[in-house]
Amino acid sequence: MKVEQAKQIVSRAIEELSQALERGHSESLRNYLAAIGRFHRYSLRNVMLIASQNPTATHVAGFHTWHKLGRFVKKGEKGILILAPIVRSKSQTVEQTETDESSTPVGFRAAYVFDISQTEGQELPEIGNVNGDPREYRDRLGNFVIDQGILLEYSQDITPARGTSVGGKITLLPNQTPAEEFATLAHEVAHELMHRDERRASTSKRSRETEAEAVAFVVCQAIGLETGSAAQDYIQLYEGDAKLLSESLEHIRQTATRILSSVGAEESSAPPA
Repeated sequence: MKVEQAKQIVSRAIEELSQALERGHSESLRNYLAAIGRFHRYSLRNVMLIASQNPTATHVAGFHTWHKLGRFVKKGEKGILILAPIVRSKSQTVEQTETDESSTPVGFRAAYVFDISQTEGQELPEIGNVNGDPREYRDRLGNFVIDQGILLEYSQDITPARGTSVGGKITLLPNQTPAEEFATLAHEVAHELMHRDERRASTSKRSRETEAEAVAFVVCQAIGLETGSAAQDYIQLYEGDAKLLSESLEHIRQTATRILSSVGAEESSAPPA
């Protein structure tokens, strides 16, 4: 793909993403946030307790919280032990299993939570996903990664993250759909290209995630994947918006153009003008 052609594709895709961000949260994101808000944020002590008993745990909650989410603990499942704080509310001492642990506790007691894998019932709401067939572009993107001197590997240990990048190494979660793997790889490549030099110190987590996901959105659209609200939802999870997108526009354009020029996406796969 010629550079000028890639620039045109990038500009159209970014404008579409900007308009989506201006419209606010998608329905899938609103449902996801409503559900995820029920999950308690555990203290470091309890995080370590959970990990020691169930290293693959992703979403844990108490029996009653799962019930409110339309899921039920499977018969015979053993609970994960945590230390629940007992906090004083006004003039009354209240035992709480799932409460804000920033409150000053007057004591602790044993309580039990369960991982989502120990439950069954209604599926939890999800944010948008990328769908379709990346075809030969997955291998081309992988070759581009290698050409940049970046190590690419797979590991289940990064769960629940789909991908991570740490200065010269990208790790992907195995068994993603081809489309999701391509999108994840594009996101992590963008981090490597934009956020592993002196510029990192002048950017926030919010801006870095907005930039990387915007690049992934452009690349996915250019090869014909169905992106839906995936990029919009991800960016807004990190409180990104159209203003932040516009502030990073030139960095996003340069990086997306570089990737598209290298993987040789066909013009016919570009989003409509």
